[in-house]
Amino acid sequence: MTYIKPTISNPNIIIGDFTYFADVDFEKHVTHHYDFCGDKLIIGKFCQIGKGIEIIMNGANHQMNAVTTFPFYIFEGWEHTPSLDNFTNKGDTVIGNDVWLGQNVTILPGVHIGDGAIIGANSVVAHDIPSYCVAVGNPATVKKKRFDDELISLLSKVKWWDKSIDEINSLIPILTCGDLSKVKQELEKTIK
Repeated sequence: MTYIKPTISNPNIIIGDFTYFADVDFEKHVTHHYDFCGDKLIIGKFCQIGKGIEIIMNGANHQMNAVTTFPFYIFEGWEHTPSLDNFTNKGDTVIGNDVWLGQNVTILPGVHIGDGAIIGANSVVAHDIPSYCVAVGNPATVKKKRFDDELISLLSKVKWWDKSIDEINSLIPILTCGDLSKVKQELEKTIK
């Protein structure tokens, strides 16, 4: 297990504290991330990322509204490089806080995954996944919400990952409790 943030050298990859990878050399798993695209990979705090992950960035896209899809803009030596105006850029890829990405998950360009989501092993995430949902498959589809709307609302207000280390330490018994009615009561106290 490797905390990712201290290992990152690319300024367009932004990783939150305590997010870990079940392998080494995370940046090798972020593919097609070319400077000319200007896109960012943003991952929140306390995420758990399984081995074999691949996060595909916008540089993998090809121009599809022309005669050829060949990416002349990637290779040097061409006299006429096409304008990037026709290049498909789906924006930044954003993964929220406390997200669990299972082993061998593939994430496509511009996807947003909400806080607390779980993405099952071997899934291909082609579309946004809401907070606190479980998504699996190819393409990944939401199978269920992890919690009822009341608990999701409380968790969205508490944002435990933004608290100080001391506060998080005191919240660990609540965050790891399987009695969700008790969790709701304790989180309500935290908000007040």
